[in-house]
Amino acid sequence: MIPVQVIDFAYVIAAVLFIIGLKMLSSAQTARRGNLLSAIGMLIAIIATLLLADMDYRWILVGLIIGGIIGGLIARLVKMTQMPEMVGLFNGCGGLASLVVGWAEYHTRFSDVLSNGSAETFSAFTSIAIILAVIIGGVTFTGSLIAWGKLAEKLPGKPILFAGQQIVNILILVAILAFAITFVIMPGSTYWALILVVVLSMILGVMSVIPIGGADMPVVISLLNSYSGLAASAAGFAIDNILLIVAGALVGASGIILTNIMCRSMNRSLANVLFSGFGAAQASGGGSYSGEARTVSPDDTYLMLEAANSVIFVPGYGMAVAQAQHAVRELGDLLEENGTEVKYVVHPVAGRMPGHMNVLLAEANVPYEQLVEPQDVNPVMETVDVALVIGANDVVNPAARSDESSPIYGMPIIDVDRARTVIILKRSMRPGFAGIDNPLFFMQNTRMLLGDAKDSVGNIVGEFKS
Repeated sequence: MIPVQVIDFAYVIAAVLFIIGLKMLSSAQTARRGNLLSAIGMLIAIIATLLLADMDYRWILVGLIIGGIIGGLIARLVKMTQMPEMVGLFNGCGGLASLVVGWAEYHTRFSDVLSNGSAETFSAFTSIAIILAVIIGGVTFTGSLIAWGKLAEKLPGKPILFAGQQIVNILILVAILAFAITFVIMPGSTYWALILVVVLSMILGVMSVIPIGGADMPVVISLLNSYSGLAASAAGFAIDNILLIVAGALVGASGIILTNIMCRSMNRSLANVLFSGFGAAQASGGGSYSGEARTVSPDDTYLMLEAANSVIFVPGYGMAVAQAQHAVRELGDLLEENGTEVKYVVHPVAGRMPGHMNVLLAEANVPYEQLVEPQDVNPVMETVDVALVIGANDVVNPAARSDESSPIYGMPIIDVDRARTVIILKRSMRPGFAGIDNPLFFMQNTRMLLGDAKDSVGNIVGEFKS
């Protein structure tokens, strides 16, 4: 029998590794080590918990093997462009796991009640922990599935709205609270209330995410990540596991902080993201811009870049789709060899998940010191010779500054339109994921380099090398 003091010490070590690992994730230079430390902490936590518990290890081994195989296949086969939806699924799995833990804890504690009607009860605190794990876990699970569907374009990216939708959501929430209170007051005889809470929480997860547009999915992903942490923490209280409480609280807090950062980056409140139906009717908000878009060839782009003293790269989801990050890094290196000052300007909400562009650029070994935020370069944008926009749209849309009817009005953007020359790499003239037209395409200092971004950048690299 392992002494409890040894288990507690292992939990302390694991918690410390979680905190250090989370801190290291804030920098691209230390993120991999931070991820490894956190994984080691989780391994210690799992081993310590298994040594403490009296259980049949055969089922644990079966789950470990199946989960290990699935995780290994995901790590090897999922493309970088599919990372946003994969993160959404991970959040959903975390929520489902917490729901199942809370549900199973009820069965464990009330096995006599369910089998022969015993009147055994336990504390209201435990009942509250179980019902919170079930509610938050259910909302997280189905909400994450909807987020995955929108990101993977299995579901419409635009908000799904209907008359009285918010009233329906409020009624569902009230029903959940009513059944939850009933369960907490009489947990031994209201199993039906727990089942209804499970069903309704899953419905609420669907109903709360379908009215959110695809362009807001980065915020939703970070919020659902926070929900999964809160659900895990509630499950920790239900099963009286201190480390699960700590780990869940860390995930929940970091998710809320990230959500707040994302909302500030769009100059919008969380309530506006969740309830505004952003992007539902583009025709009723924002102008439809037209004009003559001036196209440019890779050869002409090379000439402009070769003569430039300063160049900024602005990556967006189009870079991820084309898997152009390595070609972009190579072009950046060639420009530096040519004596050009090179920076990569990353908007916090670029891409389809928090940190999407940072991950891609780190994968391509772009020097971390060359990554800058919009507020660092906007004040000196007039001195930039060439702004190379690679698949970004909404984060460089000047309508956010000037068009009060635009859905993104007031959102801080990267002011590339103030650079001396703007070159936009896109497959076509279509709007971005939010479906908002961009007047930048038709400005005098803008040139459109249409086609696959990887091929276009590769052609420019070939011109430099020749």
